[in-house]
Amino acid sequence: MKNTEALREAVIRNLKIIYDPEIPVNIYDLGLIYHIEINENGKVEILMTLTSPNCPVAESLPQEVHDTLLPIEGITEVSIELTFEPAWNPDSLSDEAKLALGML
Repeated sequence: MKNTEALREAVIRNLKIIYDPEIPVNIYDLGLIYHIEINENGKVEILMTLTSPNCPVAESLPQEVHDTLLPIEGITEVSIELTFEPAWNPDSLSDEAKLALGML
Protein backbone atom coordinates (compact mmCIF):
# COMPACT_ATOMS: atom_id res chain seq x y z
CA MET A 1 0.00 0.00 0.00
CA LYS A 2 2.78 2.43 0.91
CA ASN A 3 4.49 1.76 -2.42
CA THR A 4 1.24 2.52 -4.24
CA GLU A 5 0.97 5.86 -2.42
CA ALA A 6 4.56 6.76 -3.37
CA LEU A 7 3.80 5.86 -6.98
CA ARG A 8 0.63 7.96 -6.88
CA GLU A 9 2.63 10.97 -5.67
CA ALA A 10 5.18 10.42 -8.45
CA VAL A 11 2.40 10.13 -11.04
CA ILE A 12 0.82 13.39 -9.88
CA ARG A 13 4.22 15.12 -9.83
CA ASN A 14 4.83 14.05 -13.44
CA LEU A 15 1.32 15.01 -14.56
CA LYS A 16 2.00 18.50 -13.23
CA ILE A 17 4.79 19.00 -15.78
CA ILE A 18 2.39 18.53 -18.71
CA TYR A 19 0.72 21.78 -19.74
CA ASP A 20 -2.34 22.41 -21.82
CA PRO A 21 -1.15 24.18 -24.98
CA GLU A 22 -3.87 26.83 -24.81
CA ILE A 23 -4.10 27.49 -21.06
CA PRO A 24 -0.93 28.11 -19.03
CA VAL A 25 -1.86 25.51 -16.38
CA ASN A 26 -0.76 21.91 -15.98
CA ILE A 27 -3.29 19.21 -16.85
CA TYR A 28 -3.61 17.99 -13.25
CA ASP A 29 -4.51 21.41 -11.79
CA LEU A 30 -6.64 22.10 -14.85
CA GLY A 31 -8.82 19.20 -13.75
CA LEU A 32 -8.29 17.09 -16.86
CA ILE A 33 -7.38 14.03 -14.79
CA TYR A 34 -10.57 12.47 -13.46
CA HIS A 35 -9.15 9.32 -11.89
CA ILE A 36 -5.82 7.64 -11.14
CA GLU A 37 -5.75 3.94 -10.29
CA ILE A 38 -2.51 2.11 -9.49
CA ASN A 39 -2.52 -1.60 -8.80
CA GLU A 40 0.00 -3.58 -6.76
CA ASN A 41 1.82 -4.64 -9.95
CA GLY A 42 2.55 -1.03 -10.93
CA LYS A 43 -0.11 -0.72 -13.62
CA VAL A 44 -1.47 2.84 -13.81
CA GLU A 45 -4.90 3.55 -15.22
CA ILE A 46 -5.73 7.17 -15.99
CA LEU A 47 -9.20 8.47 -16.79
CA MET A 48 -8.87 11.89 -18.34
CA THR A 49 -10.65 14.42 -20.46
CA LEU A 50 -9.78 17.42 -22.59
CA THR A 51 -11.07 20.97 -22.36
CA SER A 52 -13.16 20.24 -25.47
CA PRO A 53 -13.72 17.27 -27.80
CA ASN A 54 -12.28 19.43 -30.59
CA CYS A 55 -9.08 20.12 -28.65
CA PRO A 56 -6.12 20.31 -31.05
CA VAL A 57 -4.11 17.91 -28.84
CA ALA A 58 -6.82 15.23 -28.63
CA GLU A 59 -4.49 12.66 -30.14
CA SER A 60 -1.15 13.79 -28.77
CA LEU A 61 -1.99 14.68 -25.13
CA PRO A 62 -2.97 11.15 -23.99
CA GLN A 63 0.23 9.85 -25.60
CA GLU A 64 2.24 12.53 -23.80
CA VAL A 65 0.66 11.45 -20.50
CA HIS A 66 1.57 7.83 -21.27
CA ASP A 67 5.15 8.70 -22.23
CA THR A 68 5.62 10.89 -19.15
CA LEU A 69 4.37 8.28 -16.68
CA LEU A 70 5.88 5.06 -18.05
CA PRO A 71 9.51 5.90 -17.10
CA ILE A 72 8.61 6.31 -13.40
CA GLU A 73 10.39 3.64 -11.40
CA GLY A 74 7.85 1.06 -10.28
CA ILE A 75 5.39 1.76 -13.09
CA THR A 76 5.03 -1.29 -15.32
CA GLU A 77 2.19 -0.24 -17.61
CA VAL A 78 0.14 2.87 -18.34
CA SER A 79 -3.40 2.77 -19.66
CA ILE A 80 -5.15 6.00 -20.69
CA GLU A 81 -8.90 6.28 -21.16
CA LEU A 82 -10.23 9.49 -22.67
CA THR A 83 -13.78 10.52 -21.78
CA PHE A 84 -15.99 13.52 -22.29
CA GLU A 85 -18.55 12.53 -19.66
CA PRO A 86 -18.78 14.61 -17.64
CA ALA A 87 -17.61 17.42 -19.85
CA TRP A 88 -14.74 19.52 -18.51
CA ASN A 89 -15.69 22.95 -17.21
CA PRO A 90 -13.83 25.69 -15.31
CA ASP A 91 -15.21 24.40 -12.00
CA SER A 92 -12.69 21.55 -12.41
CA LEU A 93 -9.77 23.96 -11.89
CA SER A 94 -7.79 23.61 -8.69
CA ASP A 95 -7.48 26.69 -6.47
CA GLU A 96 -3.85 26.92 -7.59
CA ALA A 97 -4.97 27.03 -11.24
CA LYS A 98 -7.68 29.59 -10.49
CA LEU A 99 -5.09 31.77 -8.78
CA ALA A 100 -2.69 31.44 -11.73
CA LEU A 101 -5.46 32.45 -14.12
CA GLY A 102 -6.59 35.38 -11.98
CA MET A 103 -9.91 33.77 -11.10
CA LEU A 104 -9.46 34.00 -7.30
